[in-house]
Amino acid sequence: MTSGAQIAAIEEVPERGSHLFTVTDSHGTDREVILVRCAEDPGLRAWVNVCPHEYQRLDRGRGAAMRDGEIICPKHGSMFDACAGDCDNGEAAGTSLTAVEVAVEGDAVYLDDEEYTYRHDGAREDDDNDGPSSTSHIGF
Repeated sequence: MTSGAQIAAIEEVPERGSHLFTVTDSHGTDREVILVRCAEDPGLRAWVNVCPHEYQRLDRGRGAAMRDGEIICPKHGSMFDACAGDCDNGEAAGTSLTAVEVAVEGDAVYLDDEEYTYRHDGAREDDDNDGPSSTSHIGF
């Protein structure tokens, strides 16, 4: 059994979209993380809520845009595999999302990463959820 904090019940993670929560990293910095459904075992993955190409939040508080098992960056439309975190298209091609380890036990999801401490559900408390406008060619 994991000793990490419970993040959510599995049923709280949308089939399309994401469950947003905040952690503190090992340097004391709050980071947003998205929990998404994935076709590979254990059925969920967690990623730091930032496109590695250019600082862009993937989930701006309303769930990350997803299509066909991929997370879509709202700025340029690059698509990241929800299971592997890799991108092979658009401005972010050749980059990968930063993983945060989670564990599924029963019907709950737990933080299982020694680099992070669970803080709370939702966005960072000091964050502006609007973010920049999109330059993507992909409509949502």
